[in-house]
Amino acid sequence: MCDESAEVPGSIRSVVTRRGVLAGAAALAGVSSVATAAEADGTTGALRRAPGRRFPGRPPVPPPLVVAGGPLLDPLTGDVVEDAVVVLAQGRVVASGSRDATRAAVREVSGTARTIDAAGGAILPGLVDAHVHVNALADAAGVLHAGATSIRSGTSNFYQDVAMRPLATWKPGAVPRMRAAGVFVTPDLGDTVLADPDLVPLASLAGGVRSPEALAYLVRVNLSRDVDVVKTRANPRAGVATQDPLELVYDRTQLEAVVRAARRGGAGVLCHAYSAEGCHGAVAAGIRSLEHGVFVSEETLELMVRRGTFFTPTLGPILGLADDPDPILAQRGRDYGPVLRAAVLRAHELGIPVVAGTDTFGTATRPIGSEVRLIGETGVPALDALRGATTTAARLLGWQGRVGRLTPGHLADLVVLDGNPLDDLTAMERVQLVVAQGVVARDDLAA
Repeated sequence: MCDESAEVPGSIRSVVTRRGVLAGAAALAGVSSVATAAEADGTTGALRRAPGRRFPGRPPVPPPLVVAGGPLLDPLTGDVVEDAVVVLAQGRVVASGSRDATRAAVREVSGTARTIDAAGGAILPGLVDAHVHVNALADAAGVLHAGATSIRSGTSNFYQDVAMRPLATWKPGAVPRMRAAGVFVTPDLGDTVLADPDLVPLASLAGGVRSPEALAYLVRVNLSRDVDVVKTRANPRAGVATQDPLELVYDRTQLEAVVRAARRGGAGVLCHAYSAEGCHGAVAAGIRSLEHGVFVSEETLELMVRRGTFFTPTLGPILGLADDPDPILAQRGRDYGPVLRAAVLRAHELGIPVVAGTDTFGTATRPIGSEVRLIGETGVPALDALRGATTTAARLLGWQGRVGRLTPGHLADLVVLDGNPLDDLTAMERVQLVVAQGVVARDDLAA
């Protein structure tokens, strides 16, 4: 029997997570874990820094902003306030509601605030894209301009998502706030072994990163780079004609090794899966969210209910395969589309939280609103489809109470749409204004 662990240098057991160091230091200093977590997601204005490095400045504080005139929709309750006003200051929602209810807050910022007339448009909280790949600033800007003010990275090649994450604090309005996944936990890392010297020993493994020890090591390297979540797979990609997305890449035992290592570092796991076996192994292993999940079985859906697993179906790219010029991919799209639509509706009927993710790569941005529309077209009610990119997605990312609503204390992210999505979900694709971290990132209302 081949013992793969013998091929890995002794350092495979020695990677210490920066998150663990921070937590230990915080405990010694008497700082609560809640405060440390708040700093980690960039919402407190803290600078992520290595020991001994401190930037001699403070993050900018955007001036107050007032958005007024349109109906304000609260995705949590479904309530709509006509002719509403939202007041943003210090990176937070200060007040929202009717003109009478917000009059004092508007008066407080008068003289320093910019006022945007949103009459004719619907005011919503900034949207969440729960599965997207941003490897460059242009990628992130495209996703933001399409309406996603918060995202969960679906991995990057060289920890670009980790590097971009503080920009939401230090250059408001440049990128969405983000949960970073770092590099993909997959057998063949290719050039990604160059992302960190600690990854290089994995290049020596015959057959790639497959043993539980090697998988745990790769997760620990990610955690040492301070990722928020860990991404892995059960199956190959559907969008590559030379791959069979129903083959098994990692079985339940291997995925359990990934989940255990991630949990030790305080991170959840999102898992790419298509086949019934792959989906079941991933959910049984304890993943936080199932990505794609085309052939997820009724048994697995019921397990997801019991486990509290989220479902990110990424309908857009999978349905879009039907229009691919490659006949193999086009046939997959035709075969997979109806199955995935039925799976999404069944998941919703069972009470599984369905969240929106575009699986966008590069600058070929697919607006997050289009994914909300596609979820609604499966039969999921419009309000629940919208929650998949707001309050439900905020729960998945651990940002409930901060993202997904425009009530006081929530973060200063909003969009204005041309139309009410509760009446017509295509309005989700007609974004007119994007405010991220209190800064106007896109303004078509002024045109």
